[in-house]
Amino acid sequence: MDQIRRGTLQTETFFEQVGGEPTFRRLVHSFYQGVAGDPVLRPMYPEEDLGPAEERLTLFLMQYWGGPRTYSDERGHPRLRMRHAPFTVDRAAHDAWLGHMRAAVRELELNEDHERQLWDYLVYAAASMVNTPE
Repeated sequence: MDQIRRGTLQTETFFEQVGGEPTFRRLVHSFYQGVAGDPVLRPMYPEEDLGPAEERLTLFLMQYWGGPRTYSDERGHPRLRMRHAPFTVDRAAHDAWLGHMRAAVRELELNEDHERQLWDYLVYAAASMVNTPE
């Protein structure tokens, strides 16, 4: 949504348009509830507690969509492919990840345009993480 303030045009970021930090925290929390019981994805998380992974993904997504730069401040450049390289990310992992993320996105009940924009990015991101051919 565009707003005019003191003669300048200011555009809200996607992050702001969808409700900011609470929206991204709900999205990622819901996603990790699915991951916790997933036989394909859960073994990829060496930590017993998924909380740290949940926090990292939340901070990354908030930053990506125009929120605070906390992720980069704490962890540096995202380097997503490099960070996922130690894990076997095959088509089954891709599909499982998207399945849990799809359910989490639907729970947000975003408007159609925002949901499509978010979903298109998540599909792209999931495809780019695949590192093991079938």
